Formats: sequence, structure tokens, C-alpha cells
Amino acid sequence: MNDYIIFMHDDAKEETAAAWEAYLTMLRASGQFSGGSEIGQGVCVAKSGQPKPISAQLSGYLLVQAESIEDAKKLLVGNPTLDGGGTVEIRELPRG
Repeated sequence: MNDYIIFMHDDAKEETAAAWEAYLTMLRASGQFSGGSEIGQGVCVAKSGQPKPISAQLSGYLLVQAESIEDAKKLLVGNPTLDGGGTVEIRELPRG
């Protein structure tokens, strides 16, 4: 199994708390869910020079385990951001 982080962007037209509750219940039941959260305000820090602005479009993340990125995409069924017309980004977390 590989670890993936799924980022939700803030461009969904509609998301409800009930939809998120149902989706998270499904993810927990799958045994592939490792956690997640909304993402609040923050800052970028640079050792020298001007830091870049934060990635303002990110609104939350989920940690999941799947055999492949294609299998991770299957876990998006019922995702309120995606269903609400928004963008979801999947990234593999390499093991080092």
C-alpha cells in the first residue's frame, strides 16, 4: 500500500456538512483512511529573500492508503468538493 494526500481546493460551488459526514464515514469504513482536516490560515517562511504567498486555494486534506493513484482516485466517489464542482488534487507521499 502507498500513502497519498488528497488536497481539496476551495472552488466547489456547494458542499454541506452532511455530505462531508457521509463521505468521511464511507472512508473510515474502507479501512484506507488515515486522517485529514480543514486547512486554516498560515504563512510561508523563507530563510532569505521574500517568501512566496501561501497556496490560498487549498481548503483541506485527506490522508489515504491505496495500491496506486488509480485506486486512490476511486476513493473520491462521494467527495463533496469534487461533487460540488471543485478541484481535488492527489499526491503520492514517497517513502524514504
